[in-house]
Amino acid sequence: MGEGSAAKRLPTAIYLLTFLSAIGGFLFGYDTGVVSGAMLIIRDDFKLNTLWHELIVSATIGAAMLASLGAGAATDRYGRRLVILSASLVFLVGAVVMGAAPEKVTLLVGRIIVGIGIGLASMVVPVYLSEVSPVEIRGRVTVVNNIFITGGQLVSSIISGAFSEVPMGWRYMLGLAGIPALLQLIGSAMMPESPRWLISQGRDADAMQVLEKIRPKDADLKNEIDSIKAAMADDSRQGGLKEVLSSATVRQALLIGSLLQLFQQISGINTVMYYSASIITMAGITDKSLAIWLSAATSSMNFIGTFLGLWLVERLGRRSLTLGSLLGTTVSLFMMAITFQMAYINSPKVTFSNSVSSDCSADTCGVCTSKSSCGYCFMGDRNDIMNSTCVAVNKTSFDEMSMTGWCSNSTLLSDGNATFAYDWCPYTYAWLCIVGLALYLLCFSPGMGPMPWTINSEIYPGWARATCNSITTSINWGSNLLVSLTFLTLTEVLLKHGAYIDLCVFLKITVGLLLVHSRQHLRLQ
Repeated sequence: MGEGSAAKRLPTAIYLLTFLSAIGGFLFGYDTGVVSGAMLIIRDDFKLNTLWHELIVSATIGAAMLASLGAGAATDRYGRRLVILSASLVFLVGAVVMGAAPEKVTLLVGRIIVGIGIGLASMVVPVYLSEVSPVEIRGRVTVVNNIFITGGQLVSSIISGAFSEVPMGWRYMLGLAGIPALLQLIGSAMMPESPRWLISQGRDADAMQVLEKIRPKDADLKNEIDSIKAAMADDSRQGGLKEVLSSATVRQALLIGSLLQLFQQISGINTVMYYSASIITMAGITDKSLAIWLSAATSSMNFIGTFLGLWLVERLGRRSLTLGSLLGTTVSLFMMAITFQMAYINSPKVTFSNSVSSDCSADTCGVCTSKSSCGYCFMGDRNDIMNSTCVAVNKTSFDEMSMTGWCSNSTLLSDGNATFAYDWCPYTYAWLCIVGLALYLLCFSPGMGPMPWTINSEIYPGWARATCNSITTSINWGSNLLVSLTFLTLTEVLLKHGAYIDLCVFLKITVGLLLVHSRQHLRLQ
């Protein structure tokens, strides 16, 4: 019988378990995507400055990093099922707190709670899926989690678009995450424990009962239990950090695994997902609802690209797919940098100087909006700007609609309808930035999205796997936190094109390091 026939004989329970477990990945993806659109509205409602914007976005990542560090010990002590159950409950509580938040501090607390749930789920769900899946379909089942992540990002973008024009719509965007969390909470209460964990606790009879439910009727369950015991006996030779670093081969593998996880995040993927709607508004799309819907359209590229990766990985190999993905993301980030650079160079003139504040003296819109305390008032459209000025604004308390009204009634401008631009400039070719954003996601998702996790699961010997994966997972979350916490500040200090050129430089360094080390030490195909 071939692999396809074996898969057809599998009981429905294994598909149900896969679905319920992978909801954890969906919740991770949903939160990653929904915060992008929600923050456009929250920023105005709560009068957030750049620091608070970054804190609210990044608090989830920091909490997830800390929670994932303790998740490994918790899953070994209490079992995989109980940790999944706990992650669902924590995420449900966090979603309720976020949706009901009356002010920014409560919202921050809700984001931290959600981060704890994500950290637990990101550690335990892949482990549980790999341990309950039959060997012949284990690879495909574990990849399901990645598909659920990108699917969650796409669904969240659609939800954000649907509620973008609803009063206080961000509450629905964030609060609706509680529905899949509740579904997983109910489902995980009925899920069986991992057979491997039961055997590790000396509960062979319980493990046999679980396997009888999730394996074909003709499966050799005794042989599978014996194989699990043999693998666990081999893994009992686990080494700590000292043993890992004392082995030259494992050190080289750990270097590549760490670089892959580090540069997956430094390449800017979660920055793009967290701030995609903000990036689109920076490009000159003034309508928030349109910006959120365009963010949803670009998110679909990430979802489609995941399936493209499934199709290409066995044809191109892990190494070629990863390096090709890196090259594509470098080109697309460079394209975005050039677009923002051209918008800055070709930004419209300031026709009236602002005598109220010398800090906002500027001759072009690009110079004006590069200052965090200034905004650009103009009349006309992006192709025909008649009058304009650069004005001071209190970024912690300004309201965009009131500033637009002030611009319209300003004596510096002719009476009529005016537009206020706080962090963008009118630019005819803003669509090029959106194309670059979509291209980036399409290039990232087949290779640099799943491959760091796949490669890290394959390149370590059994005795070093737990230690090395713990190190590389922490590096992933830590670098994710660093990038997301500093991105908006970088766009103010280095300007938008500078921030993207910075990411491109990191990517080129990565390509060079991987070209040298992966072929020489890991022989990745």
